[in-house]
Amino acid sequence: MDYNRLGPSGSVTHPNQKDPATSLPEIQKKTKTKLILFTLALLIVAVVCFGIFAGIRAGGSDKHEPKLTRKPTREISRTCSKAQYPNLCIDTLLDFPGSLTADEQELIHISFNATLQSFSKALYSSSTISYTHMPPRVRSAYDSCLELLDDSVDALSRALSSVSSSNDESRSDVMTWLSSAMTNHDTCTDGFEEIEDGGGGGVKDQIIGAVKDLSEMVSNCLAIFSGNVKDLTGVPVVNNRRLLGEKETTEEFPIWLKRRDRELLGTPATAIQADITVSKDGTGTFKTIAEAIKKAPEHSSRRFVIYVKSGRYEEENLKVGRKKTNLMFIGDGKGKTVITGGKSITDDLTTFHTATFAATGAGFIVRDMTFENYAGPAKHQAVALRVGGDHAVVYRCNIIGYQDALYVHSNRQFFRECDIYGTVDFIFGNAAVILQSCNIYARKPMAQQKITITAQNRKDPNQNTGISIHACKLLATADLEASRGSFPTYLGRPWKLYSRVVYMMSDMGDHIDPRGWLEWNGPFALDTLYYGEYMNRGAGSGTGQRVKWPGYRVITSTVEASKFTVAQFIAGSAWLPSTGVAFFSGLSQ
Repeated sequence: MDYNRLGPSGSVTHPNQKDPATSLPEIQKKTKTKLILFTLALLIVAVVCFGIFAGIRAGGSDKHEPKLTRKPTREISRTCSKAQYPNLCIDTLLDFPGSLTADEQELIHISFNATLQSFSKALYSSSTISYTHMPPRVRSAYDSCLELLDDSVDALSRALSSVSSSNDESRSDVMTWLSSAMTNHDTCTDGFEEIEDGGGGGVKDQIIGAVKDLSEMVSNCLAIFSGNVKDLTGVPVVNNRRLLGEKETTEEFPIWLKRRDRELLGTPATAIQADITVSKDGTGTFKTIAEAIKKAPEHSSRRFVIYVKSGRYEEENLKVGRKKTNLMFIGDGKGKTVITGGKSITDDLTTFHTATFAATGAGFIVRDMTFENYAGPAKHQAVALRVGGDHAVVYRCNIIGYQDALYVHSNRQFFRECDIYGTVDFIFGNAAVILQSCNIYARKPMAQQKITITAQNRKDPNQNTGISIHACKLLATADLEASRGSFPTYLGRPWKLYSRVVYMMSDMGDHIDPRGWLEWNGPFALDTLYYGEYMNRGAGSGTGQRVKWPGYRVITSTVEASKFTVAQFIAGSAWLPSTGVAFFSGLSQ
């Protein structure tokens, strides 16, 4: 997330863009005249060449021109016709050995392979400047990019290994990991957006150059893999039909977790045999959470449990990295086990690096804890909890902050029975995430600010991401209730072009503005976003005065609404039950 979201009134201010201006110096010497004539001669040659080949560019639909000396095969042309950037797709495939004799299925493999290689090269070239002296803000953006590129290489490697599988679960995995790689790229470049060109010894220019075209390459992989087979919501079509006579899942604990995980989520903390216990009074294995995370194994295939006893742990920027898989954190309850910090972008950090607690390891689970960022509304972006791990579960937790409190960054996530507090864009990111049976509290912001609950940043129409808020309560804190007329609250605003958010069967308080939704910047994304409301209730749920944007809809079809349930949107029937978190897979409660 970038500095462009500082506008307290919901408006966006962008850095001034200066038009490049060139002027010839006054010619005083004959040598300069010769130089100009030579330059003009070169320009004439260039114009002639352009005239010869102009027809080729006219046929493309993106900024990339295919190389002129090679002709794509019929299979390459057919494959790339599905891509958002067909010219780049053609060049990518033609550059790869074996593409001229490959069929369409093999070309999908080649596209994935070429994209993975490009990300790997970008990571390598970016890492070579790690010892360059950088100002703190540049260093934060640079470090974010290295981490995100590394995560993308891992995600693309997994996608490549699963691309041949024909089952629905594997297809969902591939779509998720590709979407994650694209989100990582965007987060990297967003971090540099407010840094002047050349800032920090030209680090920005080097990184932006290294990652050039990577997002477009992932977009092409998404398009040719999915075949653009999706319904009107943009959700890839997945076979979720139940067997005849099979009832909808309404188990006490969900289906994606293993039996032991279900037991852990339902067992009192004091009765659990944890692998590590953290206690501030010295009665545990460690006194700090940071020590516990460091001690946890990497690439664990079994559930590793860290029990954090009650106490206030002020340990800023805690992180469960990608290699720390299948970690589970258990606290003594909301407001009892509290992890708190106060980092914000005013500390010369990217939004990505302000998180009090961050988790990117797959299989991350946490229950009965509070995550807080107390930086306050005046310090703008300040994340309490950032989650980017696939198959993540957050159960019975508090997430307390102001702007950007909860960062649902990427991959598949499930939140259940959580209390989430914030002001501006306080649930944001590009995961495929469902918040179920949660309390979402709008709190009093700075003067003249408008409260926006969500800011979803889906960039590509083939990404399987979005925010689904299901059977939740939208509430106002006491301080907002006392001055509610001064601070309108909106359900969300579109951070990126294909922003997607739905509210289903939720109770909306009367603090919700009758328009419901807020523009990001004029007409931006209003015809490409997907914002939906389905069978909500409460004083703020009326749709009669809602916005009239082309992308907004009141959902009336249960078939359409079901696309955003646990069973279909995050493939919950395959992985969620094993976590042990109570959930319902369909629309029923």
